[in-house]
Amino acid sequence: MSSDKRAGRLVWITGASYGLGRMVALQLAARGDRVAVSARSADKLKVLAGVAPEGRILPYALDVTDRQAVADAVARIEAEQGPIDIALLNAGTHEPVSADDFDVDKLRKLVELNLMGTANCLEPLLNTFKTRGRGHIAIVASVAGYRGLPTSAAYGATKAGLINMAESLKPECDRLGVKLQIVNPGFVRTPLTDRNPFPMPFLMEPEDAAAALIRGLDGNGFEVSFPKRFIYLLKFLRCLPYALYFFLIKRAIKP
Repeated sequence: MSSDKRAGRLVWITGASYGLGRMVALQLAARGDRVAVSARSADKLKVLAGVAPEGRILPYALDVTDRQAVADAVARIEAEQGPIDIALLNAGTHEPVSADDFDVDKLRKLVELNLMGTANCLEPLLNTFKTRGRGHIAIVASVAGYRGLPTSAAYGATKAGLINMAESLKPECDRLGVKLQIVNPGFVRTPLTDRNPFPMPFLMEPEDAAAALIRGLDGNGFEVSFPKRFIYLLKFLRCLPYALYFFLIKRAIKP
């Protein structure tokens, strides 16, 4: 292996073309890591590579809903760049779904990308890391997975599924020598959240959210969550009995 492949860690980030994933890639590259970035848009990945230190951002265009393509991408990254040290599984999207406009097609789209897309990445990573006896996987879910929230019938369901999946896999990953974390951000300013028609308390800028995420990756906690004040509030709500929880939610939303 050439000397440049030994410089820093090799991090693979999915959903890296915009928002939180893009900012994490730039911050990791700036501090010396090599970052393999994946998203559907090869053009956006090329632009991302162009604004980072030379050779630090490594584009690998990919649709994570394609199981075989994901397996091929993991194999290609490792063949060309060396062993993946950290995988940040961040690919996902959001579409509002409520009782007024419940749409199975929207639900299926989010399940295929947010939940199954992550599972497609986990399969080759776990197979590789367990053979190696080491590795680090961080799954990006959301505080929307803590408890049901208005208009989040589809998005929240996929994020709750990711949280549950990670919790289920954690003890087994520990036994295999694989560090597994779940990342639950609050509201982060991105092109997706810019479309939200409702107030977003404790809204974070992508730079701040990325820094918080990276601090979490460097730590040993299972859950990486931010901003803390919003997390504490939502975890309190999660402990409430249904009658009180729904009473508060109904008061907080407008018809």
